[in-house]
Amino acid sequence: MVQIYGTLGPACSDDGTLARLFEAGMTGMRLNLSHVGLSSAAEQLERLRAAARRCGVTPQLLIDMQGPELRTGVLPSPLELEEGALVRLGTEIPLPSAVLPHLTPGREVLLDDGKLLLRVREPLPGGALARVERGGVLRSRKSAALPGADVRLPAMTGSDRENLRAARDYGVTGVMQPFVRGREDLEAVREALDAAGGRDIRLFAKIENLEGVEKLPELIPAADEIVIARGDLGNSGPLWKLPALQKRIAAACRAAGRPFMVVTQMLASMEQNPVPTRAEVGDIFNAVLDGAASVMVTGETAVGNYPVEAMRYLSNTVREAEAYLEGQ
Repeated sequence: MVQIYGTLGPACSDDGTLARLFEAGMTGMRLNLSHVGLSSAAEQLERLRAAARRCGVTPQLLIDMQGPELRTGVLPSPLELEEGALVRLGTEIPLPSAVLPHLTPGREVLLDDGKLLLRVREPLPGGALARVERGGVLRSRKSAALPGADVRLPAMTGSDRENLRAARDYGVTGVMQPFVRGREDLEAVREALDAAGGRDIRLFAKIENLEGVEKLPELIPAADEIVIARGDLGNSGPLWKLPALQKRIAAACRAAGRPFMVVTQMLASMEQNPVPTRAEVGDIFNAVLDGAASVMVTGETAVGNYPVEAMRYLSNTVREAEAYLEGQ
């Protein structure tokens, strides 16, 4: 049976909504540790477990680590980026210090899973001046990508290690390591988990760049499940190449007998609308036909206006795809 995950957030953290998510077919939940730590989410996690018990579900709990993922810093308030405007990267839009040397003239900077596009105009002390080429609203702690730049960060942050030490106590069943660059990243996480008594906690390798795709042969044996994380993976090159990358990863996992998950924008329109697009439903259906062991929604349940409806469409489409496969 395909596992069906939501993402915990303000739109679904109350008791009633959590129960309705499980009733709609959710089997597990993701907690994004880029925004919160395990200890500060203790009350939310207890509500999650209580809602699952009422629904007769033993839930999976995945924690998504910070890892070597690039993110913007904390903003005092949401920032409206208008097309053509000039903004200061590194100050007006905080970025990790490791990014700053790569802010060379002409460099593209993609923010919030590529929704926003900036292009560097000139370097400045502590950052760079950039022009907004695709605008929108930027909020705190959103993903950042610099296509073509080799920005090297440690596999785990200090808070990642702290969360791994507490994972077992909070009922974590799986750890998602972002931006996996090689087997050594996974081995480092596995070692930290084992040292904390988490040998039974599964390790999920998120494939989010071309380096991860090329390293698949060494990553697949080192992970319990591969995650086709289409947000940042779609920023690694022209977006029209993403479907082929997804198919390539899925085929490699099937050949190796390794489970894989498909995630990102599966029902993105449902953050604002109560009914998905036909294309989104087809995307979910085809992911199951390709052999996905898990599917996940993120903002749809975390911050969307229709979390329960999104979960119902996700679950029903998955089960319809399973029934189709059984009838073949």
